[in-house]
Amino acid sequence: MSPEAIKLKRTESVLKELLPEAFGTLDDLRINGLNVIDVVCSRGRYDARVYLDPTGLNGQEQSEALKQLRKVSSHLSTYIRDTEAWYRAPKFTFEFDDQLERIDRMEKLFAQISSQKSEEPSDES
Repeated sequence: MSPEAIKLKRTESVLKELLPEAFGTLDDLRINGLNVIDVVCSRGRYDARVYLDPTGLNGQEQSEALKQLRKVSSHLSTYIRDTEAWYRAPKFTFEFDDQLERIDRMEKLFAQISSQKSEEPSDES
């Protein structure tokens, strides 16, 4: 792994740890309880895509939380810069990760297909 890739992974792991702390400093209950699933930084570490856990939030609540996160992103950047003594923090883009829901739906479909195959009479004549 190249030194640049190592720096990128380190930055992602630091952000994954510090963002929930930064959420906790806010007075908004919609944001305080959000869990960060993953952080993916661009090559230059100027942009960071933050994936959040949607568990317990409906579509309306998710959209409100994203709107609020866009409003407080400068506060989050300042918190990250001050905590890590960085010259600049990446620009954050937040989105809810629905991958777990898709995996769950796929597993249910596979289970349904396997139960249908086991119910079909076999052609052994």
